[in-house]
Amino acid sequence: MTSTARNGLRVLDLFSCQGGAGMGYNLAGFDVTGVDLAPQPRYPFAFIQGDAIDYLRAHGEEFDFIHASPPCQLDSDCQRIQGRVHPDLIGPTRTALQSTGIPWVIENVNGARPKLRGPVELCGTMFGLETYRHRLFETGGGFTFSPAAHPLHTAPQAKMGRPIPAGSYGQFIGNFSGVEHARQVMNVPWMNRDGIRECIPPAYTHWVATQFLASVQEVAA
Repeated sequence: MTSTARNGLRVLDLFSCQGGAGMGYNLAGFDVTGVDLAPQPRYPFAFIQGDAIDYLRAHGEEFDFIHASPPCQLDSDCQRIQGRVHPDLIGPTRTALQSTGIPWVIENVNGARPKLRGPVELCGTMFGLETYRHRLFETGGGFTFSPAAHPLHTAPQAKMGRPIPAGSYGQFIGNFSGVEHARQVMNVPWMNRDGIRECIPPAYTHWVATQFLASVQEVAA
């Protein structure tokens, strides 16, 4: 899946997990560096284990674009049902991003919508994927982008953690079944269950990356 046509630009992939976001930028030709507090042996690109916000403050200006996916558990339906407590890192991440002057996006779940500023929504159906998996993207640093066309949701969605009936779309969150199927649907063959349930499909960030490249070329022209 690795792109061979490089564009000479560097992207910083914060809170990288196993690299769903990073792969999309790689496929668009970016050199990718991931940062995560936990070790990520499955991450397919250059990786630094450490605090993402601390690394951003120290090194953010060394990159051409920054992607941040602060942990979404606080705003996910699954975690709210279970009553678990998680830190809210969207605000601190935004503040650190704004200090760099570099174009950026913050990605998160629908439950975080009240905390995000003018987010763009992406869905798997926009890219022909058999999962809905809505995710929101807040932009900054002078960068904005438009979503792809959003087809109607005609396929039923399987319940969380249940086997996926024929003709239905999977949610792939929590302790879901069918890891190999999820890998194929979301195009993340290197991931295990832990990575899949937290990731965004590479198609999402490939779209963001191509929109960013178009804006850079427009400015250059």
